[in-house]
Amino acid sequence: MLKNIKIDKEPKLIPGGNYIDDRGQLDFINDLDMSLIKRVYFTSHFNTDVIRAWQGHKIESRWFICVEGSFKVKLVAIDDWDNPSENLKIHHYTLSANEPAALYVPQGYANGFRALEQNAKLMIMSDYGFNEIDNDQVRFDQNKWTTWRN
Repeated sequence: MLKNIKIDKEPKLIPGGNYIDDRGQLDFINDLDMSLIKRVYFTSHFNTDVIRAWQGHKIESRWFICVEGSFKVKLVAIDDWDNPSENLKIHHYTLSANEPAALYVPQGYANGFRALEQNAKLMIMSDYGFNEIDNDQVRFDQNKWTTWRN
């Protein structure tokens, strides 16, 4: 069991940076605490028409890092999993491979995202292993809280 780990209840953008010299470029997100992460996977979008929304988790927390291209990410805190309000506050983020950062998505939030460039790739990390928890994923209509062209 991990001790003294602070779990944030709000989304948080964890900035990174890069270092460039004559050997190349080093990208980093040094303030990302990976002690809770159990699983990593990637999603690639071949074009900007693909929208993955809305998917929420009651228990699982996740972290998003754009590793290629850029993404628009939107989050909402779910107030009622069976009948969420129509006017929930939307948190807007733009993630870019050119600006290293990790977006922390705490449990209790639904997320959606779309690529802003062709062939964009998003790395997603989770604090639970695959199939470790049952019935945690809840899906909502992609147009429930927002349009995706803004």
